[in-house]
Amino acid sequence: MPENLLNQPLPLPCGAHLPNRLMKAAMTEGLADPFGRVTDPLVTLYRRWSSGGAGLLITGNVMIDARYLERPGNIVIDHNEDRSALRALAEAGTHADNHLWMQISHPGRQCSRIVNNRPVAPSPVQLKLLGNFARPRQLEVNEIEAAIAGYARVAGVARETGFSGVQIHAAHGYLISQFLSPLTNKRTDDWGGDPIRRARFLLETVQAVRETVGDDFPIAVKLNSADFQKGGFTLADSCQVAAWLQDGGIDFLEVSGGTYEQPRLLGYNGNPDRQQEPVRESTKRREAYFLEYAQAIRKSTSTPLAVTGGIRDSAFMNAALADDELDVIGLARPLCVDPDLPRKLLQGVATHARRDELDLRLGPGVLGPASPVAAFRALNTQGGAAWYYRQIIRLAEGRKPDTELNFSRALLQHFRDEYRSGFARRRVMRTQK
Repeated sequence: MPENLLNQPLPLPCGAHLPNRLMKAAMTEGLADPFGRVTDPLVTLYRRWSSGGAGLLITGNVMIDARYLERPGNIVIDHNEDRSALRALAEAGTHADNHLWMQISHPGRQCSRIVNNRPVAPSPVQLKLLGNFARPRQLEVNEIEAAIAGYARVAGVARETGFSGVQIHAAHGYLISQFLSPLTNKRTDDWGGDPIRRARFLLETVQAVRETVGDDFPIAVKLNSADFQKGGFTLADSCQVAAWLQDGGIDFLEVSGGTYEQPRLLGYNGNPDRQQEPVRESTKRREAYFLEYAQAIRKSTSTPLAVTGGIRDSAFMNAALADDELDVIGLARPLCVDPDLPRKLLQGVATHARRDELDLRLGPGVLGPASPVAAFRALNTQGGAAWYYRQIIRLAEGRKPDTELNFSRALLQHFRDEYRSGFARRRVMRTQK
């Protein structure tokens, strides 16, 4: 029987070791309280995922600024955090001797109206998606510098409270990704223009985080392979940034791709009229959304590399590891319906993950992916995500996943809970002014 390479430990440049080659990739949880503090359900959730066997868990977005959230229910570390609750989360998420890394993020223009009607961004380029996002205000230079300090401050809190590493979110159209992309960074000062100036925010953030956490603490970056939008951040840009990040001393690079407008990270193609390039046919057959792009990035950096998105088969995982195409396999949605999947893959009990997402659509020909209406595509994308959010909630409540959950019901429940959480968050913010 061939060796299962998933069981191999992975040394990192900082001296830390991951116990195996499986990673629970970041997924937004939405389970913090209205103040942005860790709750008991979050602790239960990460204890459950820790028991599942993955060598590395990465949290969902932890926000650096209480004014700007990716969604209501994000954890926020902005000078009013509950350190004891963060320690409880770190302890739960590492109790099986795995790593738990905090993903640190700022949404930039991808801050919905329910959170803030005045988002900020590198440039005042509005995200036009179902009317959910307001036109952003351009960040002043002193605000950029404060945001960089915010990433470093949160990283310091992560180390202090027992997290075993951090991941800087520079993908999926969030703030750092917005600085990297010429579509959303129209600046003509030292923070925009050519690729090195567009990458300045990210590179200075990495430097500030390293100075805060020290040389022996893992720093990861999540980077788009491409935005998949005409005129946006390209694969060539990604290769160059990966090389700069290696020079900057990161320990781990996760390759992903897409934005809210082109949600390739969710396996959907978004608006084909705005695509930079089609999905390659070989990649579509294998359903590993970003692996071929990662192969190009691999030539630019020797940093340990993870790929998340569509990889479901253990034989394919082992082949990719054996061929040195990547170092870590990222799994996200499969762990919402089978939190023990990593252990099963490591033990050879399971050979592939469930593929629930293939059936998560509204009615074909009415609201389905064949519809030419962009709003229906967006609802399909949001509804698929909502279905998995409901599974996360069940795990956080100590219950089993409900794989029979109706798509439309999940979407309605999600909107209900999201608005309730958003209004509660607004009440809190008003009292803190």
